[in-house]
Amino acid sequence: MATDSPLTRSRNAWGKSAAGGAETHHLAHHCADVAAVLIALLREPHWRARANAALGRELTDAETVCLGALAFLHDIGKLAPGFQAKAWPEGHGLLLRGHLECGWLWTNLPRPDALAGAAAQLFRGAETRPEEWLAAIFSHHGQPVQMPENGLARKAFPALDGYDWEAEEAVLGQALLAWFPEIRSNSLPPAEPAFLHFFAGLLTLADWVGSDRSAFPFVPEFTPGYWELAQARAAGRVAEIELGASPALRGPAGWGMISDHPSPRPAQEAVGRLPVSERLVLLESETGSGKTEAALWRLSALLEAGEVDALYFAVPTRAAARQIHGRINDALKRMFKEPPEAVLAIPGQAIAGEVRGRRLPDFKYLWDDGLSKPARWAAEHSARYLAARVAVGTVDQMALGGLQVKFAHLRGAALSRALLVIDEVHASDPYMTETQLAMVESHLALGGHVLLMSATLGAAARRRWRREAPADLASDSNLPYPAVWTSCGLQPIAAEPESGKSVSVRSHDGWSAREAANLALDAARRGARILVIRNTVSRAQETFNACRAVAPELLLAVNGIPTLHHSRFAAEDRALLDHAVEAAIGKDSPLGGRVVIGTQTLEQSLDLCADILITDLCPMDVLLQRIGRLHRHKRPRPEGFSEPQCIVLCPEDGLDALTRRAENGLGAYPGGPDLSGIYVDVPGLQATLDQIQTHPRWEIPRMNRQLVEAATHPDALDLLAEARGWQSYRQSVMGKATAEMQTAGLRLLDRSAPMVSPGGRVNCFPADEDIRTRLGEQGAIIELPSGTIGVFGAPIRRLALPALWSRGLTGEEVAEVFRTPEMMISVLDKAFTYGPEGLQRKGSDNA
Repeated sequence: MATDSPLTRSRNAWGKSAAGGAETHHLAHHCADVAAVLIALLREPHWRARANAALGRELTDAETVCLGALAFLHDIGKLAPGFQAKAWPEGHGLLLRGHLECGWLWTNLPRPDALAGAAAQLFRGAETRPEEWLAAIFSHHGQPVQMPENGLARKAFPALDGYDWEAEEAVLGQALLAWFPEIRSNSLPPAEPAFLHFFAGLLTLADWVGSDRSAFPFVPEFTPGYWELAQARAAGRVAEIELGASPALRGPAGWGMISDHPSPRPAQEAVGRLPVSERLVLLESETGSGKTEAALWRLSALLEAGEVDALYFAVPTRAAARQIHGRINDALKRMFKEPPEAVLAIPGQAIAGEVRGRRLPDFKYLWDDGLSKPARWAAEHSARYLAARVAVGTVDQMALGGLQVKFAHLRGAALSRALLVIDEVHASDPYMTETQLAMVESHLALGGHVLLMSATLGAAARRRWRREAPADLASDSNLPYPAVWTSCGLQPIAAEPESGKSVSVRSHDGWSAREAANLALDAARRGARILVIRNTVSRAQETFNACRAVAPELLLAVNGIPTLHHSRFAAEDRALLDHAVEAAIGKDSPLGGRVVIGTQTLEQSLDLCADILITDLCPMDVLLQRIGRLHRHKRPRPEGFSEPQCIVLCPEDGLDALTRRAENGLGAYPGGPDLSGIYVDVPGLQATLDQIQTHPRWEIPRMNRQLVEAATHPDALDLLAEARGWQSYRQSVMGKATAEMQTAGLRLLDRSAPMVSPGGRVNCFPADEDIRTRLGEQGAIIELPSGTIGVFGAPIRRLALPALWSRGLTGEEVAEVFRTPEMMISVLDKAFTYGPEGLQRKGSDNA
């Protein structure tokens, strides 16, 4: 006996339990549920095709069943008394243990006839060590688990009165042989590393699906015929949560399915006519040229051809995701007979289609429309976003599949059946590009499809995405624009009739809040709708306050409250701000002078159509994005503003000082271990300013390629740095980029590497290391008291603090909220105010 408190009755092994152990699901049944889901997935054409690509050959039906039998063993560690005791009454005296650890320990028990010999049958003839497969199945909670010391095996599986784990093991072994008879004469496929990594992700998905009690009700006593029931339940669940075949399109995948416009625009036509055999497509086209609709047309063609059956639309920011999400939902209603609901892939929010969900204490969700649609399952946890039929979110959710982080295997496998669209690929820094590129290449290796889109991608970045050798400045500058890139190279896109705009661009020496406010108010008083974009929140707030002190009636307002647009608002208030900005200076906004002030949050995705743009100096690709919010649509303009105008605010004393200290988001902050700041590439900024001063009128999009290459091409920047004596600083910028790429390389998940080293150790993810999709510190998320009302009268739930303000905070602290009359928020010894200017730190500078 292993305990002084023997059990009073014989117990079955359970795989799932509830109500403190009063309700259980037999372990063999749970194992069957997961195995049945895995087999159901592998019998779906798209999952099977991705498995074949990972394996490098066709997976046979018998091998599929063998993989199901292997999945049946995923929770074998739950046999251990130390795990089973988690659902027993107190007093058993056992040391509680995790089932993954116990799974490894079970394999170390010196018993060749374990599981009635079934395990030996399964691994007989396998072309690799069993440890490789075991590492994959014991990764089903999201990451690999290291083998524990062999000497613990007997301690984890003691003899015990009232629970005979060996008898329960025999039940599982008999079930394995009866339910998977193919293992007697067939073996597992070769354990190629790429296939093992894919299998680990698919098993994690199957375990998550098969663990849902609403789909797999508990059956506590072992039932020999349960396998048939498990297969039926699995097939039904895979279909209803949209992991099976895609719904039918309304008709042929032509332009008419995407839009009411009589004919597609040139960029859309260029993508629409591409063969479905092209798996990596890069679309370079100006802002406002209809790239989103081009992506949807590509999706419909691939769906019709059976190449994909899902979509993940990735954008740089959460604000962009929210805006695109609505457009995608509207498009789905047009495309499908029974349209799926697009999931908004933003952590902390459960949104499917136009409906929001609220988490209940029992891990269930209450949806605003009162419905519990099974397909909303993917919206209820961030690790499942990529398993949605259609999801729209940030690039981070996709990139997490390429890093050594929990659920990376799940994300990679789940994404494999989808068309992956990455919008604005130019917006990523070297670290982010590396993490995204790794995931894109893994996706393509599984037979996936990718569409990259950008208005301002420089040649150096483009060649990295396409793994091409560098070329000289003249060659890259003379390439046609717009264009679409495929395996055949560049295909020029015809110029769009009357689509170009001639923009007057001028620099302004001086970038104080007062100067920006004076320029904006002067134009607004003449009836213009002004967009002001500052590089930092603090400078935007200063500019807002300068305008509000003189002419509050001309400012952007929400519910009558003058305000501005930046990242330091609660998500609920940001949604109101997004709507207000589009209403104020969007396509259909009324005539009349008004000023909208904000930061980078205004430079992409929102459908803005300002009469004049006032912006801080920034890199060329960013500047062109900002100019994309200027005269975006044909519409009436006030007198004097019929032509688009852009005023670029610059430091009065030139840019040389920015190589020694940062100001207004430009240059590098001094005193740090490396270059740190928002836009640190001063040679690139000077090149942008040179183009502004050399070319006072920009013909967009005809000059896009020339402008971008002049300010981003390595050859151009090397020459400029040499001319100005900035070689050392230029080397520092390049060194920073190289270091970021190397950092990314150390954190990537290598799907070509074995899961177990030659020495027999599992290749686990780094322990206790915070690996993220973006470099830099992360701020704390502060939960607000229930019932907190935000700036504009709507309830708000949480606020994100900048990293600099989060020192000493974990995010677990309780915030106190006071009205004095402004809202004050106290967290430990830190105090903040929250009002029309957004979140501000009390008593210090808000940079």
